[in-house]
Amino acid sequence: MHKPFSRATLVLFTALLAMPRIGPAQAHDHQHAELNAWYESLQSGKGPCCDGSDARRVDDADWDTKDGHYRVRLEGEWVDVPDDAVVAGPNRAGRTMVWPYYLDGHPRPRCFMPGSMG
Repeated sequence: MHKPFSRATLVLFTALLAMPRIGPAQAHDHQHAELNAWYESLQSGKGPCCDGSDARRVDDADWDTKDGHYRVRLEGEWVDVPDDAVVAGPNRAGRTMVWPYYLDGHPRPRCFMPGSMG
């Protein structure tokens, strides 16, 4: 015997459908259009980092240095940042960002820009 949905169940179900999908925090703040050209100019030794739309913001607990090199936690995995992936120059956004790509199913940093760790 099937019971009909209660009003509360229907409201909860509708609210869950309306919730935004949770994914990696995007680094590019589109409310600061004055930074768009800066994002577009970013590049590492591996090439352009793109326009910032595929950059991910990295929390302070998810990056550090080891043996004089950066490393970053991507999808729960600590990954060494190749020196040529580090973006030179001042970080106008202030927060740590990484532009990942995937190799053999594992995330790798194409570009990495350290923040203030503060």
